[in-house]
Amino acid sequence: MAGPAPARTPPLPLEEAQRRLIALAPQLSVEHRMAPECLGFYLAAPMVARRTNPPAPLSAMDGYALRAADLPGPWRVIGESAAGHPFPGIIAAGEAIRISTGAVVPGSADMILLQEDTAREGDALALTGTPPSPTDRHIRPAGMDFWQDTPLLAPGSRLGAAQIALAIAGGHTHLPVRRAVKLAIIDSGDELAAVGKTPGPAQIPASNGTMLAVMAAQIPVEVSRLGPVPDRLEALVAAFDAGHGADVIVTSGGASVGDHDLIRPALEAAGAKISFWRVGIKPGKPLLVAQRGHQVILGLPGNPASAYVTAYLFMLPLLRAALGAAYPLPRAFRAPLAADLPGGGSRMEFLRAHWDGEQVTLGSLQDSGMLTPLAHANALIQRAAGAPLAPAGSFVPVYLLESGGYA
Repeated sequence: MAGPAPARTPPLPLEEAQRRLIALAPQLSVEHRMAPECLGFYLAAPMVARRTNPPAPLSAMDGYALRAADLPGPWRVIGESAAGHPFPGIIAAGEAIRISTGAVVPGSADMILLQEDTAREGDALALTGTPPSPTDRHIRPAGMDFWQDTPLLAPGSRLGAAQIALAIAGGHTHLPVRRAVKLAIIDSGDELAAVGKTPGPAQIPASNGTMLAVMAAQIPVEVSRLGPVPDRLEALVAAFDAGHGADVIVTSGGASVGDHDLIRPALEAAGAKISFWRVGIKPGKPLLVAQRGHQVILGLPGNPASAYVTAYLFMLPLLRAALGAAYPLPRAFRAPLAADLPGGGSRMEFLRAHWDGEQVTLGSLQDSGMLTPLAHANALIQRAAGAPLAPAGSFVPVYLLESGGYA
């Protein structure tokens, strides 16, 4: 049996709970990884260009490079500049060179005539169309993208495909990032059967741990799975001890105050200190956060929708913060309602919904124990406590689930 129920302090507001959790994020060591291996990581130091891009003026089109002062021509074609193979000389009065997209523009040329605006017979070139305006319209100047020593990305920037390409173009082969987070996930509850085993008549498959691991996989983590752990104090303490080397431990179930909710006493027995407990949201009120040394332990509810929503709002931001993200929290946008939204309850709510690109539709079932409505949702509607009815067409805060709420 669990010990006496803890004193009932008011649940924390969402923003305060998130602020406290982010402040506890482990400080991970910095390593230098090869740029292509940094997808999903966050820069741990400013990125500054080591070279100028492009290093010389380049043609943006196929055509002929020449001097604008020689308009309207004619010209004599004396050579060619191709991408990677620049013309070695200079262009004098009345001369032109054939040039391709991406090729270096000779220093004496200041205009590119498009090939469709010209007629050529042998080496003779004539203007048949309209010259570009301004005359340098089709020339990309040196440093158009960036100059050497230009700041490219700030610390905390997420490294996606475009950012990694920018790093390589800027002369970086390795980037400073914080190492991957070591994450341990613990399923707890006598009612849980391990994945792959046939559940007993009073059991259900332990799906939450897999769900949380898959959610975390969008972030650079090293996941270890512990459990399912039975509802026994000594078993839970042993599980916490087994996860001693993790930066973050996330549990699912047992974070409330029932006779079989043993996460809190097990944490205390394992040497952890409770930082805060209970948040004023629905679903997900019985969320628990503890510390053991530099390790952060996040106790999520056991109902699957509650576990998902709190993982979205707390677990993913905590992992991002540990990796050094400048903005670890999910980002909402405002979207119009497809139908009337009833007034809110006594807590802030996160309602499973579907966003079709134009409007958001509330899911018909919101029970936190159901997975089907969650699996058919791709968004969460944020509803303030005590909010009045919102008519169809009014705009509400929406979080997209498919991207983890983070760009």
